[in-house]
Amino acid sequence: MKRFFQSGIVAGLMCCFLNAGAQKDMRALIRKDEAFAASQYKLLMKNVPADKMPQNYDPAKDQLVASATDWWTSGFYPGTLWLIYKATKDPQILAEAKKRLVLEEPIQYYTGNHDIGFMIFCSFGNAYAITKDPRYKKVILTAAETATKRYKPGMKAIQSWNKSKKFNAPVIIDNMMNLELLEWASRNGGSKRLAEIAENHANTTLKNHFRPDGSSYHAVDYDTATGAVLKKVTHQGYADESAWARGQAWGLYGYTMMYRFTKKPEYLAQAHKIAAFILNHPNLPKDKVPYWDFNAPDIPDAPRDVSAAAVMASALLELAQYSNQKQKAAYIADAAIMIRSMSARYKSQPGGSKGFILTQSVGHLPGKSEVNVSLSYADYYYMEALERYKEWILK
Repeated sequence: MKRFFQSGIVAGLMCCFLNAGAQKDMRALIRKDEAFAASQYKLLMKNVPADKMPQNYDPAKDQLVASATDWWTSGFYPGTLWLIYKATKDPQILAEAKKRLVLEEPIQYYTGNHDIGFMIFCSFGNAYAITKDPRYKKVILTAAETATKRYKPGMKAIQSWNKSKKFNAPVIIDNMMNLELLEWASRNGGSKRLAEIAENHANTTLKNHFRPDGSSYHAVDYDTATGAVLKKVTHQGYADESAWARGQAWGLYGYTMMYRFTKKPEYLAQAHKIAAFILNHPNLPKDKVPYWDFNAPDIPDAPRDVSAAAVMASALLELAQYSNQKQKAAYIADAAIMIRSMSARYKSQPGGSKGFILTQSVGHLPGKSEVNVSLSYADYYYMEALERYKEWILK
């Protein structure tokens, strides 16, 4: 018995030692990648036109694509700059971050689609969190009110895209991410109605978007008057019944975030269910960086989607904070594998990719758009994952 007890102590001490060593390595990785991000983005800021935001870099064409601020990804570049500045306190990064907010500010009134949350909260939200500048807060509150103009009471959801030949009133799983703008604004000077709309949307999505195994469709089309479901499709995935990787990541992040604000157990339960689908899926590679679709027919030769891994890693680190000890340890371990994989195998060469941080993301493969490219939102969620790991796990 004594020998068994002593062996247990030794095993426990060895576990602690290994964990401490792993944490030291992760601390060094984060420090290194924060410095790398600053160096890359100083290059990126030289390559981007003054009136546009970086969207992607295609290595096959050696081409950087920039977008106008009304493109859905426009907020990620300034948002990433703010995350890099928070980590490094680099004055050049700060100056560029402030300059880009001036360009993005008119988007607070944008009603063309649902993505004002990505555009404004990822940019101005981070800026306000770091600086507490009341001007930034005012933009956020205005944008939240603007977002409600797309809310359809009959659907109890925010319409994502406008009516088209293919859709009547589509709601996409990505829209869960934009609810953070409404929830935050409701609790920071905005009306309670903002949170009510966000929760109605989350409830409608919970009811209609998910399959029994926890995976989700990309888009659900509605009748705006009655809320009846017209069809369910996976527009950016392999097939309607397949599990598009980034769509699963949006759902995981979205319901984890909604639990943060509301503490509603059904949101937390859904986040755990999505996490289980992702992490236990037989087609998830050992490095935890998913193929662009979990059901892609050409696995293992299918393209990976690093942007999905970045979103998943960040989401898992938050979900770990609301989990029991066993789940917490597992989520942190899986997020760490994703982070280490992205850092080791999916990072740009120094001075490469026109300044983007990560490589090998997929935007819309069926549309033959942005396949195996660097994407602005992959960089953003990678930097957010590094920040969360540093602040929550290494604290």
